[in-house]
Amino acid sequence: MQASALEFRLRFIIGIVIYLLGFIAPWNILLHLDSIRTWQYLAAWPARSGWLSFSAATIMVLVLGILCAVAGAFLRTWGSAYLAHSIAQAGAMHGEGVVAAGPYRYLRNPLYLGTFFHTFALALLMQPSGAIFCIVAIVLFQLRLIFAEESFLTAKLGAPYLDYCAKVPRLFPSLTARIPASPMRPSWPTAFLSEIYMWGVAISFAALGWRYNSVLIIKGVLISLGLSLIVRAFLPKR
Repeated sequence: MQASALEFRLRFIIGIVIYLLGFIAPWNILLHLDSIRTWQYLAAWPARSGWLSFSAATIMVLVLGILCAVAGAFLRTWGSAYLAHSIAQAGAMHGEGVVAAGPYRYLRNPLYLGTFFHTFALALLMQPSGAIFCIVAIVLFQLRLIFAEESFLTAKLGAPYLDYCAKVPRLFPSLTARIPASPMRPSWPTAFLSEIYMWGVAISFAALGWRYNSVLIIKGVLISLGLSLIVRAFLPKR
């Protein structure tokens, strides 16, 4: 179930491929499936059942998308603020020590949880079959990465990391801090810049979603991705 070193090194490229397949959903043509967006499908379901009007259901789904996008951006930025950019974006695993600050006092994997929320938001813009594929593939891939990191850190750090794992949940945050805070200070500017893609997606949902045009949001997502690639080129590598 653990990801290989090659998978970890290529995790960003693999993630992009999964998202791309989710948006394209090439099997839809072969299986003659509906081409509506998941957003429309979810809005139509309560409307057909008579629970909400279609317009109210559409707004509800939009708000859900905004909340997921913002939650994903916030969690990843909060987690990245307590990690060096070179570690968060590294092609190899690092085990210099246990990070006992910020979100890492409440859960062990804020970056991965943020990615889950981000995926749920993007899935609303995909066709239903693509959304299901993307969510399942991303969740399985992220879990493989988590298990690989945990195995590596256990071998690298030993008892201190095992003690940390025993106290702090893996993915479901504790309502209270489970370990004392370390004196580590966050680096918010670098964290925000490293996660500018996530914030771009959140802004795209919040600013363009009220046009009820998923194509506009997708364009915002692509612009955010391009901007993030430019910004990452100038972020410190060490």
